[in-house]
Amino acid sequence: MIVRSLKDIENTERHVRSASGTWESKRIVLAREKAGFSLHETVLYAGTETSMWYANHVEAVLCVEGEAELVDHETGETHWIEPGTMYLLDGHERHTLRPKTDFRCVCVFNPPVTGREDHDENGVYPLLTEED
Repeated sequence: MIVRSLKDIENTERHVRSASGTWESKRIVLAREKAGFSLHETVLYAGTETSMWYANHVEAVLCVEGEAELVDHETGETHWIEPGTMYLLDGHERHTLRPKTDFRCVCVFNPPVTGREDHDENGVYPLLTEED
C-alpha cells in the first residue's frame, strides 16, 4: 500500500514544472509503482495556452477547480471545462487548453509516465520507460 499526499510531493522530483512555464504537475503515481497508470494533479495557469498531443498515451482529465476552454484540433470543436467536467483523450486528439483562471485537474495516463516527461515541440510526451 502506498499513501502519499500532495504536500509530500511539493518541491521534490515528483513536482514537475514545464519548460514552457504554463503548467506544473505533482506526479502522485508513476510508472515505477507498477500500477499500470500514472496519476497527477496538474495546474495550468490563467491566461496561458498549452497545445498538446498525447500520441503515445491515453489521458483522462477531471477538472476540480477553475475554468478553461478546450479546443479539439481534430474536429474543430470547442468545449468549456469547469469543475466536475471530465474529458478523455482516447483517440490521441491534438488539443489546446486555454485556462480562464488557474485550472486544477486530476489526470490519469496510460501507459504510465515516469515523471521526467515534458511536452516536445509538437506537444507530445515522449514514451519513456524506467530504463531510459
